[in-house]
Amino acid sequence: MPGTDALDDASADHERFEAELVAQDQDAARVAVADIDDGRAHTLVNVLVDDDVVTPIPDERVLVHEPSDEAFDSILQLAVFHRGWTAARDTNARGR
Repeated sequence: MPGTDALDDASADHERFEAELVAQDQDAARVAVADIDDGRAHTLVNVLVDDDVVTPIPDERVLVHEPSDEAFDSILQLAVFHRGWTAARDTNARGR
């Protein structure tokens, strides 16, 4: 055998396939934070206010996320932020 035929060499295909599987695994491991609607956002923020995680500042029309000290003027933005913040904390707690 003088050499490998370029058409028979599947190593590049295998590497692409493996890279695609790794990307899919990473996507599956990520927490979806953008899939929250207004109703869910309001429910989540109400729970966070009840649990003293979020403090409303009526004079300034903002909501303060106490653990991060971030202020938001949008309930939806706060809900998405909190879900991402919680996911990041959970990931760090697992040692990733």
